[in-house]
Amino acid sequence: MADTIPAAPPGSINNTETLETAGDVGAARLTAERQAERQAARQTRITFADVLRSLLDDKVALVALCFIVLVAGSAIFAGVVPPHDPYTQSLRMRNKPPFTPALQEGAFPHVLGTDPLGRDTLTRLIYGARISLTVGILTALISGTLGVSLGLVAGFYRGRLDDLIMRLVDLQMSLPGLLLALFVLFALGPSFVNLVLVLVLTRWMVYARITRGMMLSLREQPYVEAARAIGCSDRRLVLRHMLPNLISPIIVLATLEVATMMLSLAALDFLGLGIQPPDSSWGLMLAQGREYITSAWWLVTFPGLAIMLTALSFNVLATWVRVITDPVSSWRWIQRTATRAPA
Repeated sequence: MADTIPAAPPGSINNTETLETAGDVGAARLTAERQAERQAARQTRITFADVLRSLLDDKVALVALCFIVLVAGSAIFAGVVPPHDPYTQSLRMRNKPPFTPALQEGAFPHVLGTDPLGRDTLTRLIYGARISLTVGILTALISGTLGVSLGLVAGFYRGRLDDLIMRLVDLQMSLPGLLLALFVLFALGPSFVNLVLVLVLTRWMVYARITRGMMLSLREQPYVEAARAIGCSDRRLVLRHMLPNLISPIIVLATLEVATMMLSLAALDFLGLGIQPPDSSWGLMLAQGREYITSAWWLVTFPGLAIMLTALSFNVLATWVRVITDPVSSWRWIQRTATRAPA
């Protein structure tokens, strides 16, 4: 007796087809909405008023930016702002606690105390900010320029050139950055120029890898194919049509890298191969004050707070920069602001 195949319930096939069709329609509608959102975001122009309004709405980013401006301003005007000379020594004033009156009548008190040589801690912090910020920003700019350039070339041309650059990146990233920096500085000697070169040598690969990855996706976009079809040169294609789409993530990465470079400089200073006396940097102040941590807590507390708060401020600012420079995120913020405005 032949096996009898049970009949499907009435309408089950149609119901399944209906669900599949509804799922396809929903997915297509969602894709269309996302494409429309991206198109609207590209057409939206972010004005300075929008940037200022978004900064005022994000109180944490506003505080971070104010702190960075305060530190940068004090570093720029280090020759005018400090209340005392950073190199003046007085053994009578060694390791004095915060808010100790100055020896000179009517002089500004030592609000953050003094170091083992009687130098004012606040003044040395201000001069240390000049070196720490300069190294961090300069290193981020140089390593970013080098890494982005190599990443653009590798991602656009591919082939053997791409393999060569990426193998160099893999080799560089396989080496411990701090160990490489210590070896190079031990061989060349610690100096400002050598510090910048060493930090560039240990961080350019991050920019190159990220830029190359984004270029691989951009080179397949229709507008790139259209620009290539009408005869755009490689230089115009990369600089005019592709590089502007990389600006947002590169700016965010550079902002984060400033904090990373400052922390790396502090580590090298602490190990004795960074900035050398009589110059001042936050890491060097930490290294010099670690022997007095139990008797003069302010010698390590205030430089440590300066490093931590500055690095934290740059990280917070990078998050805000990502939101305001990304077209879709900034467009969504503008739409929420416009929705709240009538209420």
